[in-house]
This record gives sequence, C-alpha cells and structure tokens, in this order.
Amino acid sequence: MPTVAQSQSSTETDWVSRFADDVIAESERRAPGKPVVVASGLSPSGPIHLGNLREVMTPHLVADEIRRRGHTVRHLISWDDYDRYRKVPNGVAGVDASWAEHIGKPLTSVPAPAGSAYPNWAEHFKAAMTQALDELGVEYDGISQTEQYLAGTYREQILHAMKHRADIDAVLDRYRTKKDGAAGAKGGKKPQQKKVDEAELEAVEGSGAADEDDGSSGSAGYFPYKPYCGNCEKDLTVVTSFDDDSTELNYTCSACGFAETVRLNEFNRGKLVWKVDWPMRWAYEGVIFEPSGVDHSSPGSSFVVGGQIVREIFDGVQPIGPMYAFVGISGMAKMSSSKGGVPTPADALKIMEAPLLRWLYARRRPNQSFKIAFDQEIQRLYDEWDSLARKVADGSVLPADAAAYARAIGTAAGELPSTLRPLPYRTLASVADITAGAEDQTLRILSELDPENPLTSLDEARPRLDRAENWITSQVPAEARTIVRDEPDKELLGSLDEKALESLRLLREGLDSHWSLDGLTTLVYGVPKVLEGLESDAKPTPELKVAQRSFFALLYRLLVSRDTGPRLPTLLLAVGADRVRTLLGA
Repeated sequence: MPTVAQSQSSTETDWVSRFADDVIAESERRAPGKPVVVASGLSPSGPIHLGNLREVMTPHLVADEIRRRGHTVRHLISWDDYDRYRKVPNGVAGVDASWAEHIGKPLTSVPAPAGSAYPNWAEHFKAAMTQALDELGVEYDGISQTEQYLAGTYREQILHAMKHRADIDAVLDRYRTKKDGAAGAKGGKKPQQKKVDEAELEAVEGSGAADEDDGSSGSAGYFPYKPYCGNCEKDLTVVTSFDDDSTELNYTCSACGFAETVRLNEFNRGKLVWKVDWPMRWAYEGVIFEPSGVDHSSPGSSFVVGGQIVREIFDGVQPIGPMYAFVGISGMAKMSSSKGGVPTPADALKIMEAPLLRWLYARRRPNQSFKIAFDQEIQRLYDEWDSLARKVADGSVLPADAAAYARAIGTAAGELPSTLRPLPYRTLASVADITAGAEDQTLRILSELDPENPLTSLDEARPRLDRAENWITSQVPAEARTIVRDEPDKELLGSLDEKALESLRLLREGLDSHWSLDGLTTLVYGVPKVLEGLESDAKPTPELKVAQRSFFALLYRLLVSRDTGPRLPTLLLAVGADRVRTLLGA
C-alpha cells in the first residue's frame, strides 16, 4: 500500500496532512512526550447516522496520519449514553408511543426496543455503530459517560464547577437572549431573532444536546449540575440549595414531586449540563483535536461558549476544532438521529465496500458538504472510484487524490479487505438484477465478460458482488427490476420494417464472434453504423446517435418489454446467445 507521504508532494498536501501538522505541533506545545489526544462524541439516542459518522471519521483520518508518522495517538470516542432520553423517534422497529414514559431518563436506563438482544436503549444503538467502525478500520478508545459519572470519575470537576457556578453563569449570560428580547451581552442593539426552520432544528437535534438547558436556574439561582431523580430517574429536577462547604445539595423533581438531600462529594447520580460537561472533558482528557458540526459553531453554541468555559473555569485549552458540514443522502434531506429510518453506516456498508465509504469522507474537506448515494448514483460513484484506482496504478493521479485514496484503502495498521477482481459495480448490479442472485447463472455471465481472463469463482468478485446484490434487492423498487421475456413479442416483431429486421439479423449473426463484454459493446453500437453504410469504428454523428438510441430501445422492448434496462452488452450476456436469438426473431 502506498504511504500517504509517498502520495503527496511537499508543496501540495491534503487537508488531513495539514491538520496533522497543526495537531502534532499543538500537542508538543501543550503536552510534550505524551500521546496525542483527539476526540469524538456520539449520542446513542437513536440510529447513529451517516452524518454522525463525520464526527468520527474527521479525527480518525487525522489520528491515522499522525500514527503513520510514528506518533502515539489516542482517539477517544465518548458515548454520551448518560444524556437524557429526549423523544420517541419515529420509525424505529420495536418502539411505540409507550416509550414516552421514559423521556428524561439516562439513555442507559431506557429499555431497548422490543426484541433487542441488548440490555438498554444506548447499548442497542451503540452496537451497530461499533460493528461499522470495526469494518471501517477505525481505531479508538470508547468511553461510556454513564460509567464515568456513576464511578465518580468527574467528582472533583463537578465540585469545582459548582463552586464557580456564578462565573459559569456569567459566561453563559453573555450569549443568552432574555425572554423580553433584550440582549444578554453588554451594550449593543437588541439582536435580530433568527427564525429557526425545521431543518435547522433537526441539525441541532442531531448533535444529541438540542433540548438540554444550560443549567438549573430556579429560585435558588443558577447551578450547572442536574441530578437524576432518585424516584423516577428523570432529570426534570431543580436544585433548591447547595452548600459549598458541606457539599449538601437539595433538589426537587417536577415530574414526580420527589425531594432529596444528598452530599455531592459522594453522590454520583447526575451530570454537568452539556455546555459545561463538554469543556470539562476537554480539560480532563487533554483533547488537542475535536471537530464539531455547524450547529455548534454559531455564536452562543456549545463549542464557542465551551472555549471560554474551559479557559476561565477549568484552566484548560480549547481543542483545534474544525467545523464539519452536513452529510446528505441522494434524494433525501439532512439527517437527524431523532428520527427513525435514517441511513446509518451499517446501511451504507451493506451496499458499498468500506474503502469507498472511507473515501467519501477523506476526499472532502470537513467544511464541504457531500451526499452518499443510495440510488442509481452509486454506480457513477463506483465508476469514479475505479477510475481513481487506475490513475493510482499508472501514476497519473494528482497528489491530493492519491493521498485520499491511500487513506481510503487502509490505515496505519494495514490495508482493509478488498475485492480481488473489482469488476464494474454497474455490471455486477445488472447481473444481480437479471439473475435474481442465482449463483450458477451469475458465475456463467461473469466468466464470459473477459474470455481471455475468465472469472473462475464468485469469491474473486466479492465483497463487491455482495454489495451490488444487496443494492439491487434493498434499494431498487420491484417495478424497476429487470424481467427477461419468456417468449418472443410476435406482435412487435411483425410490425417492424425491413431496416429494423435487418438490424436484428446483423445482431444475431454477430453474437458468437463478439461474445464478450467488449465485443458485444462494439456490436450493439456498430449495427446502426453498418446499416448506414459506415465503418464499425466511424465516429457517431448526431443522426447516428438517434439511430443508435432507437435500436437500443427496440432491443430492450424485445428482451425485457421496456424502453430501458441494464447496459445492453451485460443484458445480452445474461440472457445467453441462444435465448437472445429466439427473442429477436430467429
């Protein structure tokens, strides 16, 4: 596998290398001799979707580049499984309206969807993501925030935050908009209240911290800590008093009316509010690099406010934190993990190989949005990927593209599994469509694509073949599937003029001598040329292109009773020469 260093020149580097340079330098400045720490945060509040994957892939790619350079790196993934359960997602199997009774509880205290093999809600949704990360070659240290908080890991930081609650409140107040519309910031005019549309709300919800308030602010004042109720387990609590010396804390629950007195120096059933929790962890873990979504980068957002809180309260330094843009799906709007049915990394890995999915995240700068194809566009995407592989092989690739390719096909630990014979995805999909997965038929067709170097086993075409088959069966509607006719269309054949009949005769007679993918391509494009008195290699004119399209449409109607279908050379190979002759009127 080519190293990234070999794939780029000293004057033209990719975005990953530039961030790696900055992170190494910053780590050596802050913590010389210690492992470089990069971080991601994921909330298993529902399906962890392909937009959330950017939260992981951005630091993963940077961490992997740093490892390639010989440095020790820790990529922390904080599972925010001690966050509150916010809403019942739509469209999640095994979940109904009754789950609303758990709103406000920690995600690890919510039952898993019915039929799940996992002990709670958080573990259920973490499982698919951890499996996908393993397939993608992501090396990380997972941290359960439930375990951290319940073990008292952050007790010192919690007490420190409570002691400095007035200072935290003052930082937050710089960004608050008062209920009467007056700005919380000093001076200046009253800010324009921006109307937040549904898409923006979904974007914030996708971060896992949308509807958390910034602290308990009852009649007793502001507190940056929320206990989970000792009776109903919900966080709908209000701190009514706190004594800094004894750490005695009183709270009441607005959900069930329960009240309790605890000592915070020995109490673990609660957590810091999000805008304090995040910067606290930056300081505690020594994070050098952590990206955040666009929803965290606006004035008053978690990342902006966190930068001041980590410095002023926890005596830490904000990480290098590039903003990353949204990831979309072909034909779909922005994704939100609060909704069911959104495509996840596991869904994507059913229809595309891991290197291709890695490449989609590696080739775009974090602030560039992009889409992941679940529709016909996946065929073009695979064509582009295969073209890049050929350029890498012949040395004509641009340095930054070569670096993205190297990052896609493997990590510092080695190459990811790949397909031995990477046949075109669109060809594999067409064959899977026509054969409905029959392995003997599939092998026959694929072995005839290149008679001089025939495929001898379907394993040579895997895992790409499996991905193409999955795409056909899961993403292509039944009405769009290809069904080859059983009998000739005698009515259509009887209506053809002499020129059309001659075109069919030329095709039938040329099948045996052109029986390969390339040969049949030459044949189907060449028949209209011969009918016009041209050489088979003549350049197409506009008129000739019209004649070719008409010829192709006729073949499709005779073979599959539609005007379009899989690429004709592949279709002809799949149908077989004898059956083609029969359906074309032999």
